[in-house]
Amino acid sequence: MSLQLTGIHHLTAITANAPENLRFYTGTLGLRLVKKTVNQDDTTAYHLFYADGQATPGTDLTFFDWPVGREGRGTHSISRTGLRVGSAETVRWWKSRFDELEVASGEVAEIDGRASLDFEDGEGQRFRLVDDGGLAPSHPWERSPVPSEHQIKGLGPITISVPDISNTALVLTRVMNMAELRSYPSPDGVGEVHVFSMGDGGPAAELHVAVQPDLPAARQGAGAVHHVAFRAPDVEALHRWTERLGEFRLPSSGEVERFYFRSLYFREPNGILFEIATDGPGFAVDEPMETLGESLSLPPFLEPKRAQIEARLKPLE
Repeated sequence: MSLQLTGIHHLTAITANAPENLRFYTGTLGLRLVKKTVNQDDTTAYHLFYADGQATPGTDLTFFDWPVGREGRGTHSISRTGLRVGSAETVRWWKSRFDELEVASGEVAEIDGRASLDFEDGEGQRFRLVDDGGLAPSHPWERSPVPSEHQIKGLGPITISVPDISNTALVLTRVMNMAELRSYPSPDGVGEVHVFSMGDGGPAAELHVAVQPDLPAARQGAGAVHHVAFRAPDVEALHRWTERLGEFRLPSSGEVERFYFRSLYFREPNGILFEIATDGPGFAVDEPMETLGESLSLPPFLEPKRAQIEARLKPLE
Protein backbone atom coordinates (compact mmCIF):
# COMPACT_ATOMS: atom_id res chain seq x y z
CA MET A 1 0.00 0.00 0.00
CA SER A 2 1.36 3.44 -0.92
CA LEU A 3 2.28 5.99 1.69
CA GLN A 4 -0.79 8.11 2.44
CA LEU A 5 -1.54 11.39 4.15
CA THR A 6 -4.75 11.08 6.18
CA GLY A 7 -6.13 14.63 5.91
CA ILE A 8 -5.62 18.22 6.99
CA HIS A 9 -3.66 18.45 10.28
CA HIS A 10 -3.71 22.18 11.01
CA LEU A 11 -3.60 25.55 9.31
CA THR A 12 -1.53 28.49 10.55
CA ALA A 13 -2.48 32.07 9.74
CA ILE A 14 -1.31 35.57 10.71
CA THR A 15 -2.91 38.14 13.00
CA ALA A 16 -1.69 41.57 14.04
CA ASN A 17 -4.11 41.77 16.97
CA ALA A 18 -3.92 38.79 19.32
CA PRO A 19 -6.49 40.03 21.89
CA GLU A 20 -9.13 40.63 19.21
CA ASN A 21 -8.19 37.34 17.56
CA LEU A 22 -8.80 35.51 20.83
CA ARG A 23 -12.18 37.21 21.29
CA PHE A 24 -13.34 36.37 17.76
CA TYR A 25 -12.28 32.73 17.60
CA THR A 26 -13.44 31.76 21.08
CA GLY A 27 -16.40 34.15 21.43
CA THR A 28 -17.83 34.47 17.93
CA LEU A 29 -16.77 31.11 16.43
CA GLY A 30 -16.93 29.24 19.74
CA LEU A 31 -13.66 27.36 19.30
CA ARG A 32 -11.59 26.22 22.26
CA LEU A 33 -8.19 27.82 22.92
CA VAL A 34 -6.22 24.60 23.38
CA LYS A 35 -2.68 25.96 23.50
CA LYS A 36 -1.30 29.38 24.36
CA THR A 37 2.37 29.33 23.46
CA VAL A 38 4.94 31.26 21.39
CA ASN A 39 6.35 30.94 17.91
CA GLN A 40 9.32 28.65 18.50
CA ASP A 41 11.39 30.58 15.94
CA ASP A 42 10.30 34.04 17.18
CA THR A 43 9.50 33.93 20.89
CA THR A 44 8.30 37.55 20.95
CA ALA A 45 5.17 36.38 19.10
CA TYR A 46 2.26 34.41 20.49
CA HIS A 47 1.27 31.19 18.76
CA LEU A 48 -2.40 30.57 19.56
CA PHE A 49 -4.07 27.22 18.78
CA TYR A 50 -7.86 26.87 18.52
CA ALA A 51 -9.55 23.49 18.09
CA ASP A 52 -12.50 21.34 19.08
CA GLY A 53 -13.29 20.25 22.64
CA GLN A 54 -10.68 17.47 22.64
CA ALA A 55 -7.94 19.24 20.63
CA THR A 56 -8.31 16.60 17.93
CA PRO A 57 -5.77 16.54 15.07
CA GLY A 58 -7.46 18.02 12.02
CA THR A 59 -9.28 20.70 14.01
CA ASP A 60 -6.36 23.04 14.81
CA LEU A 61 -6.61 26.60 13.49
CA THR A 62 -3.52 28.48 14.68
CA PHE A 63 -2.22 32.05 14.53
CA PHE A 64 1.12 33.80 14.70
CA ASP A 65 0.77 37.26 16.26
CA TRP A 66 3.03 39.53 14.21
CA PRO A 67 2.92 43.38 13.97
CA VAL A 68 2.43 43.50 10.21
CA GLY A 69 0.20 45.32 7.71
CA ARG A 70 -2.71 43.72 5.89
CA GLU A 71 -2.29 40.90 3.40
CA GLY A 72 -2.02 41.71 -0.29
CA ARG A 73 -4.44 39.22 -1.83
CA GLY A 74 -3.53 37.23 -4.92
CA THR A 75 -2.26 33.93 -6.22
CA HIS A 76 0.71 31.85 -4.97
CA SER A 77 -1.23 31.62 -1.70
CA ILE A 78 -3.60 29.72 0.53
CA SER A 79 -6.72 31.69 -0.29
CA ARG A 80 -9.57 30.23 1.77
CA THR A 81 -9.87 27.97 4.80
CA GLY A 82 -12.71 25.47 5.04
CA LEU A 83 -14.35 24.85 8.42
CA ARG A 84 -16.63 21.81 8.65
CA VAL A 85 -20.03 21.74 10.32
CA GLY A 86 -22.54 18.93 10.62
CA SER A 87 -25.46 19.92 8.41
CA ALA A 88 -26.91 22.39 5.92
CA GLU A 89 -29.20 23.55 8.74
CA THR A 90 -26.12 24.49 10.76
CA VAL A 91 -24.70 26.45 7.83
CA ARG A 92 -27.93 28.47 7.80
CA TRP A 93 -27.75 28.89 11.59
CA TRP A 94 -24.30 30.44 11.20
CA LYS A 95 -25.58 32.87 8.57
CA SER A 96 -28.12 34.17 11.09
CA ARG A 97 -25.43 34.39 13.78
CA PHE A 98 -23.08 36.32 11.50
CA ASP A 99 -25.82 38.76 10.53
CA GLU A 100 -26.66 39.32 14.19
CA LEU A 101 -23.01 39.85 15.18
CA GLU A 102 -22.19 41.90 12.05
CA VAL A 103 -19.59 39.46 10.76
CA ALA A 104 -18.84 39.93 7.05
CA SER A 105 -20.39 36.99 5.19
CA GLY A 106 -21.90 36.02 1.85
CA GLU A 107 -25.02 33.99 1.24
CA VAL A 108 -25.54 30.28 1.82
CA ALA A 109 -24.78 28.55 -1.49
CA GLU A 110 -23.98 25.12 -2.87
CA ILE A 111 -20.28 24.94 -3.70
CA ASP A 112 -18.81 21.69 -5.02
CA GLY A 113 -22.03 19.95 -4.06
CA ARG A 114 -22.03 21.05 -0.41
CA ALA A 115 -23.96 23.74 1.45
CA SER A 116 -21.41 26.47 2.11
CA LEU A 117 -21.07 29.97 3.56
CA ASP A 118 -18.13 32.30 2.98
CA PHE A 119 -17.16 34.74 5.72
CA GLU A 120 -14.23 36.81 7.01
CA ASP A 121 -12.87 37.81 10.39
CA GLY A 122 -12.10 41.42 11.22
CA GLU A 123 -8.69 41.28 9.54
CA GLY A 124 -10.02 39.79 6.32
CA GLN A 125 -9.04 36.18 7.01
CA ARG A 126 -11.16 34.21 4.52
CA PHE A 127 -13.19 31.16 5.54
CA ARG A 128 -15.85 28.87 4.16
CA LEU A 129 -18.24 26.92 6.39
CA VAL A 130 -18.94 23.58 4.72
CA ASP A 131 -21.58 20.93 5.47
CA ASP A 132 -19.69 17.65 5.93
CA GLY A 133 -22.91 15.63 5.79
CA GLY A 134 -22.77 14.75 9.48
CA LEU A 135 -20.52 11.78 8.76
CA ALA A 136 -17.37 12.92 10.58
CA PRO A 137 -17.17 12.62 14.39
CA SER A 138 -17.83 15.67 16.53
CA HIS A 139 -16.13 16.63 19.80
CA PRO A 140 -17.97 19.72 21.08
CA TRP A 141 -16.51 22.10 23.66
CA GLU A 142 -18.84 22.19 26.64
CA ARG A 143 -17.94 25.79 27.55
CA SER A 144 -18.41 27.15 24.03
CA PRO A 145 -20.99 29.92 23.50
CA VAL A 146 -22.13 28.00 20.40
CA PRO A 147 -24.64 25.16 20.93
CA SER A 148 -22.99 21.75 20.60
CA GLU A 149 -25.00 20.75 17.51
CA HIS A 150 -23.79 23.86 15.64
CA GLN A 151 -20.15 23.91 16.69
CA ILE A 152 -17.36 23.88 14.12
CA LYS A 153 -16.09 20.30 13.80
CA GLY A 154 -12.71 20.85 12.16
CA LEU A 155 -10.75 21.94 9.11
CA GLY A 156 -11.22 21.30 5.43
CA PRO A 157 -11.33 21.65 2.54
CA ILE A 158 -8.43 24.10 2.14
CA THR A 159 -8.20 26.18 -1.06
CA ILE A 160 -4.92 27.34 -2.56
CA SER A 161 -4.51 29.68 -5.54
CA VAL A 162 -1.84 29.06 -8.19
CA PRO A 163 -1.19 30.65 -11.59
CA ASP A 164 -0.21 27.29 -13.15
CA ILE A 165 -1.34 23.90 -11.85
CA SER A 166 0.96 21.68 -13.94
CA ASN A 167 3.89 21.18 -11.55
CA THR A 168 1.73 21.56 -8.45
CA ALA A 169 -0.49 18.71 -9.65
CA LEU A 170 2.57 16.53 -10.23
CA VAL A 171 3.76 17.09 -6.65
CA LEU A 172 0.29 16.47 -5.20
CA THR A 173 -0.29 13.26 -7.15
CA ARG A 174 3.16 11.74 -7.73
CA VAL A 175 4.94 12.84 -4.55
CA MET A 176 2.13 13.28 -2.01
CA ASN A 177 -0.05 10.45 -3.39
CA MET A 178 -3.23 12.53 -3.59
CA ALA A 179 -5.93 11.66 -6.10
CA GLU A 180 -7.40 14.30 -8.43
CA LEU A 181 -11.16 13.79 -8.26
CA ARG A 182 -13.03 16.58 -10.08
CA SER A 183 -13.16 20.30 -10.79
CA TYR A 184 -15.72 23.10 -10.46
CA PRO A 185 -15.88 26.81 -11.38
CA SER A 186 -14.36 29.10 -8.74
CA PRO A 187 -17.17 30.75 -6.73
CA ASP A 188 -15.44 34.12 -7.08
CA GLY A 189 -15.67 33.82 -10.87
CA VAL A 190 -11.89 33.64 -11.36
CA GLY A 191 -10.64 30.34 -12.76
CA GLU A 192 -11.36 26.65 -12.23
CA VAL A 193 -10.89 24.75 -8.95
CA HIS A 194 -9.39 21.24 -9.00
CA VAL A 195 -10.13 18.90 -6.09
CA PHE A 196 -7.39 16.63 -4.71
CA SER A 197 -8.09 14.04 -2.03
CA MET A 198 -6.01 12.26 0.62
CA GLY A 199 -6.50 8.98 2.44
CA ASP A 200 -10.16 8.06 2.87
CA GLY A 201 -11.25 11.36 1.32
CA GLY A 202 -14.12 13.62 2.29
CA PRO A 203 -14.03 17.33 3.16
CA ALA A 204 -11.54 16.84 6.03
CA ALA A 205 -9.04 15.40 3.54
CA GLU A 206 -9.34 17.63 0.48
CA LEU A 207 -7.09 20.28 -1.01
CA HIS A 208 -8.78 22.51 -3.60
CA VAL A 209 -6.48 24.15 -6.15
CA ALA A 210 -7.82 27.28 -7.87
CA VAL A 211 -6.01 28.08 -11.13
CA GLN A 212 -5.91 31.89 -11.37
CA PRO A 213 -3.11 33.10 -13.68
CA ASP A 214 -4.48 36.65 -14.01
CA LEU A 215 -4.20 37.53 -10.32
CA PRO A 216 -1.17 39.35 -8.88
CA ALA A 217 1.15 37.49 -6.51
CA ALA A 218 -0.08 37.61 -2.93
CA ARG A 219 1.83 39.38 -0.18
CA GLN A 220 1.67 37.91 3.31
CA GLY A 221 0.38 40.01 6.20
CA ALA A 222 -2.44 40.14 8.71
CA GLY A 223 -5.39 38.19 7.29
CA ALA A 224 -3.13 35.84 5.32
CA VAL A 225 -2.43 32.15 5.80
CA HIS A 226 1.17 31.18 6.56
CA HIS A 227 1.02 27.43 5.83
CA VAL A 228 -1.15 24.34 5.79
CA ALA A 229 -0.19 21.04 7.42
CA PHE A 230 -1.21 17.52 6.43
CA ARG A 231 -1.59 14.54 8.74
CA ALA A 232 0.89 11.70 9.21
CA PRO A 233 -0.21 9.18 11.85
CA ASP A 234 3.13 8.82 13.62
CA VAL A 235 6.86 9.52 13.56
CA GLU A 236 7.59 6.36 11.54
CA ALA A 237 5.31 7.63 8.77
CA LEU A 238 6.99 11.04 8.93
CA HIS A 239 10.40 9.40 8.46
CA ARG A 240 9.04 7.78 5.32
CA TRP A 241 7.78 11.13 4.04
CA THR A 242 11.22 12.64 4.68
CA GLU A 243 12.79 9.86 2.64
CA ARG A 244 10.20 10.28 -0.11
CA LEU A 245 10.85 14.01 -0.53
CA GLY A 246 14.55 13.20 -0.74
CA GLU A 247 13.93 10.59 -3.42
CA PHE A 248 12.15 13.23 -5.52
CA ARG A 249 14.87 15.78 -4.72
CA LEU A 250 12.28 18.13 -3.29
CA PRO A 251 14.03 20.55 -0.87
CA SER A 252 12.72 20.41 2.70
CA SER A 253 13.45 21.59 6.22
CA GLY A 254 14.23 18.12 7.42
CA GLU A 255 12.29 16.96 10.46
CA VAL A 256 11.63 19.58 13.13
CA GLU A 257 10.60 18.71 16.69
CA ARG A 258 7.67 20.94 17.70
CA PHE A 259 7.05 19.04 20.97
CA TYR A 260 3.27 18.78 20.40
CA PHE A 261 3.96 17.12 17.03
CA ARG A 262 6.90 16.50 14.73
CA SER A 263 7.01 18.38 11.43
CA LEU A 264 8.49 18.42 7.95
CA TYR A 265 8.26 21.59 5.83
CA PHE A 266 8.59 22.12 2.08
CA ARG A 267 7.23 24.35 -0.67
CA GLU A 268 5.14 23.17 -3.59
CA PRO A 269 6.22 24.48 -7.06
CA ASN A 270 4.25 27.77 -6.78
CA GLY A 271 5.95 28.62 -3.49
CA ILE A 272 3.16 27.77 -1.03
CA LEU A 273 4.47 26.40 2.27
CA PHE A 274 3.32 22.87 3.12
CA GLU A 275 3.95 20.92 6.30
CA ILE A 276 3.49 17.26 7.17
CA ALA A 277 2.87 16.81 10.91
CA THR A 278 2.36 13.83 13.18
CA ASP A 279 -0.93 13.33 15.01
CA GLY A 280 0.85 12.95 18.35
CA PRO A 281 1.82 13.38 21.05
CA GLY A 282 -0.77 16.21 21.08
CA PHE A 283 -1.55 19.22 23.23
CA ALA A 284 -2.19 17.35 26.49
CA VAL A 285 1.46 16.29 26.69
CA ASP A 286 2.32 19.19 29.03
CA GLU A 287 -0.98 20.21 30.67
CA PRO A 288 -4.24 18.47 31.59
CA MET A 289 -6.91 18.18 28.91
CA GLU A 290 -9.36 19.92 31.26
CA THR A 291 -7.27 23.13 31.46
CA LEU A 292 -5.70 23.32 28.00
CA GLY A 293 -4.83 26.85 26.92
CA GLU A 294 -5.40 28.51 30.27
CA SER A 295 -1.75 29.35 30.93
CA LEU A 296 1.35 29.95 28.80
CA SER A 297 2.87 26.65 27.70
CA LEU A 298 6.47 26.41 26.54
CA PRO A 299 8.28 23.40 25.07
CA PRO A 300 11.07 22.07 27.31
CA PHE A 301 13.86 23.76 25.34
CA LEU A 302 12.27 27.20 25.94
CA GLU A 303 11.28 26.65 29.58
CA PRO A 304 14.57 28.05 31.00
CA LYS A 305 13.78 31.34 29.22
CA ARG A 306 10.20 31.61 30.56
CA ALA A 307 10.77 34.82 32.55
CA GLN A 308 12.29 36.66 29.58
CA ILE A 309 9.65 35.37 27.18
CA GLU A 310 6.72 36.32 29.43
CA ALA A 311 8.14 39.80 29.99
CA ARG A 312 8.09 40.52 26.24
CA LEU A 313 4.57 39.25 25.55
CA LYS A 314 1.56 41.60 25.47
CA PRO A 315 -1.49 40.84 27.63
CA LEU A 316 -4.18 38.89 25.79
CA GLU A 317 -7.13 40.06 27.90
